[in-house]
Amino acid sequence: MDISQYLDIFIDESNEHLQNLNTQILNLESDPENMDTINEIFRAAHSLKGMAGTMGYKRMQTLTHDMENVFSEVRNGNIKVSPNMVDILFQCLDALDEYVNNVKESADEGSNENEPLIRQLNAVLSGSDKAKDSAPAEPKEKSADNGDGRKWLEIQLDSAQQHVITAATQQGKNVYGLTVTVQESCILKAARAFLVFKAVEELGEIIVSNPSAQDVEDEKFDLDFSLIVISDEDIETLKTAAANVSEIASAMGEPIVLANMSVKDKYGDETAAPEPESQTPAEPAAQTATQATADTAATDTAAKPAAAPKTNDKKQTPGKPVVNRTVRVDIEKLDVLMNLVSELIIAKNSLVSVSNQVQGQNQGVNEQIEYLENVTTNLHESVMKVRMVPIESVVSKFPRMIRDLSKKLDKKMELYMTGEETELDRTVVDEIGDPLMHLLRNSADHGLESAELRAQRGKPAVGSIFLDAYQDGNNVVIEVRDDGNGIDVERVKEKALEREAITPEQAANMSDKEIIDLLFLPSFSTAKKVTDVSGRGVGLDVVKSKIEALSGEVEVKSKLGEGSTWTIRLPLTLAIIQALMVVVGGEKYAISLGTIQTIEDIDPEEIKLVQNKEVIHLRGTVIPLIRLSNVLDVESTKSPEEHLMVVIVKKGDKLAGLVIDDMIGQQEIVIKSLGKYIKQCKFISGATILGDGEVALILDANALI
Repeated sequence: MDISQYLDIFIDESNEHLQNLNTQILNLESDPENMDTINEIFRAAHSLKGMAGTMGYKRMQTLTHDMENVFSEVRNGNIKVSPNMVDILFQCLDALDEYVNNVKESADEGSNENEPLIRQLNAVLSGSDKAKDSAPAEPKEKSADNGDGRKWLEIQLDSAQQHVITAATQQGKNVYGLTVTVQESCILKAARAFLVFKAVEELGEIIVSNPSAQDVEDEKFDLDFSLIVISDEDIETLKTAAANVSEIASAMGEPIVLANMSVKDKYGDETAAPEPESQTPAEPAAQTATQATADTAATDTAAKPAAAPKTNDKKQTPGKPVVNRTVRVDIEKLDVLMNLVSELIIAKNSLVSVSNQVQGQNQGVNEQIEYLENVTTNLHESVMKVRMVPIESVVSKFPRMIRDLSKKLDKKMELYMTGEETELDRTVVDEIGDPLMHLLRNSADHGLESAELRAQRGKPAVGSIFLDAYQDGNNVVIEVRDDGNGIDVERVKEKALEREAITPEQAANMSDKEIIDLLFLPSFSTAKKVTDVSGRGVGLDVVKSKIEALSGEVEVKSKLGEGSTWTIRLPLTLAIIQALMVVVGGEKYAISLGTIQTIEDIDPEEIKLVQNKEVIHLRGTVIPLIRLSNVLDVESTKSPEEHLMVVIVKKGDKLAGLVIDDMIGQQEIVIKSLGKYIKQCKFISGATILGDGEVALILDANALI
């Protein structure tokens, strides 16, 4: 079987299941008695096992099977959740994550058998066996088997089903009980069961199954399932049809009749179904036919998984299944689509430019151009929405990481997250995981103090780390903060002098912010000892370079003894933006509309000097001026006496005034990368192609501020 075509789906779904397991096991650690959580973990582990088995990854399948066994016992109430069990389960998830990463890199799970983990899981199970005083010697599925596979005797029948069987008997039809057992080595039990249902239904009508058809379809059964069937054929024909399905170990059955609310076997002797020797809390003992009630909750009268209901059974009218309305799309295909939309917008801008130059414009042409503008704008917004994903997919793995760090560093800490639903472009979300991880590890290791020091300072014993995300205009802001020690500026300065990163003269004149920014230098660390958590000076420089590569920025605020706040600001989109087109020194430039607050007309006399830098006083706020002609090294076309046209831009809580020569107007532009050769020019974030084919540079207001 060629599985290569399913690899991407397997990797995506495995990662989803692993993240779900991480989240649910964390919940279980805080609430060990929650049956909903236990059932969810069991289902996720079961799904993962089935997927691994289907793909032929035996080691992964074995490990998830043993995890499933543990949770089966937890679910049945035979063993209790303990801290040691949770630790083992988290180690299992790490091992499974390693398997998936191997598959991602080489399409092979690797050779690690993880025998120590499997031994630990079996130890958990063997410990549970000792706790069971009255456990049956035989496995549960055999305890109610009567030794001859007649498990259909335990099937509950409601009045409607009894009526159908009675009517069929009166019409001379045969009623059979059938128990089918799949082989222990069978991987796709549900698929084999479906084939059995299909084979039997070609010869008759299935009245009821146990477990229910839905449970069989969901693979919620051990190795066997039972059916009551109405057929014109003899029992041997039905048994042969079922047994001929591959990976079926056996099919056992015999005729039955229903009389006086009790089941009679083929010899006419009344036989009551025996009480089951054991039962799970979720599955009460099945009633015998003499106890049958109208309660249909434990049975399923639908004929089979994915089969059309029979018309002569009014109970068999399952609701229309909810169809999965989402599709997985490769991000590269979305990139191609976005690029085509970009080209369409450039073509639209060219058309608008040409129409503006044509004398005696045709009204019909203008209307069509306006319509085209609306369509392209809506198309762009739709594509952007498709590309946007919540950052939850990245941040959901952090609670587990903080939990592990708490144990490793022997510090009590709690992570509080808000804004997980904040959406970002998929390409950005894929890249911010590492920077956020570095910042959180930094807060846990460097930020939070020891329990003794926190007690001396009157702080709670449990340190708090916060991860907050929110949208701010055309930017998404992600903050990582803690209530720890904060940054010791003097210590950073000493370390910088020691490494000769700065001179004593520079150190004397540096502000606290400039000193803190030294932490972003490569290989810079203030840790007194190197640990596997941090202290090698690798981290903050990676954070800075990663964020800047995404056209974003990172800054830090800190107060010694109270804590630090690391703020990452990212653009909402990296492709198409609304921009204000301006002119400086006869050249056209674009400024993102999302950063612009107002546009002001300023008299030169209003300009003041503060620390030798130009500022203006505007509505109670002092705003520094940035003359773009100086920054861009072009000659302004305005004389010094003329009023200044100033674009007020904002970055977080900071404002600045960009002095321009002229303004063209608002335009939708496509951002094109300038490539790696001129990326050192930080305040130019890219370029765009205008309607007349001219290239205009895009100014990054954040970098200018």
